[in-house]
Amino acid sequence: MSQIGGFFDLWNPVLLLIVVVIGYSYGRFVVNGMVRANQSEPISMSAQLLFYVGLALFYIGQGSPISYIGHHYLFSMHMLQQTILYLIVPILIWLGTPAWLVRACMKNVVFRGLFTFLTRPLIALFMFNMLFSIYHMPFIMDYLMKNDVPLLAYHTMLLVTAFIMWFPVFCPLPELNRLNDLKKMAYIFGNGVLLTPACALIIFADTIIYDMYSNVTVPFAHLSPLDDQQLGGVIMKILQEIIYGATLAYIFFRWYRRERKDEDELDPLPSQESMNNQGGSWNRA
Repeated sequence: MSQIGGFFDLWNPVLLLIVVVIGYSYGRFVVNGMVRANQSEPISMSAQLLFYVGLALFYIGQGSPISYIGHHYLFSMHMLQQTILYLIVPILIWLGTPAWLVRACMKNVVFRGLFTFLTRPLIALFMFNMLFSIYHMPFIMDYLMKNDVPLLAYHTMLLVTAFIMWFPVFCPLPELNRLNDLKKMAYIFGNGVLLTPACALIIFADTIIYDMYSNVTVPFAHLSPLDDQQLGGVIMKILQEIIYGATLAYIFFRWYRRERKDEDELDPLPSQESMNNQGGSWNRA
């Protein structure tokens, strides 16, 4: 029977330290420092909470037992990890990132040109989904899982492109917000369509398609490798539908509230004071 790894395998203390440093720097320099210097508006508590939750989920996905178990034992845990890292974490981090911070990065000409190009909606849409689909090709994943350096490089690319993919939806910069709310909803729908083939390949396969999971012995679960493989596809698809559905609802209600506000500004109801004045004038008449 296989044995689970030790503490440093299950809980990555180096990554935890990095996450803590990023969280401290965000609170110390982004939330408090720039506000005290009167260089930005205060960041709302909800935005701060979203950023910190995003950091915590990043560590859970990359530095907790989910990562180790998903790499060595259960494909379903690996798919859960990917859902957390690529479909949830970027949303929370973007929602907690102030516009001035991104705008400060744009002062670098090279970064601005590259970032502006890569975050074009069609490029961002196809880049992540193409890399995600390629990653789940059996011979690609089997090779990467046996080689730590290429695996780290590919996961880094996936994470970066996931942030790029979500940027057109949760863009904090008005000058780079290329999509209106209706187009953002179409963009999310397109993401769901492009992600479906990789999930369908996994869910409906009637044989083990990844050699790395075919002969593992899981000391704490009673899943056959095939059931585990299909469960992984189901987890990814169901959570993807929930996340995309919640995002669509968020965008729709934001659009609806904006439309209602614009209508109220164009056709305001008469105030109580004006009605009283009109009533007074009528009485005098």
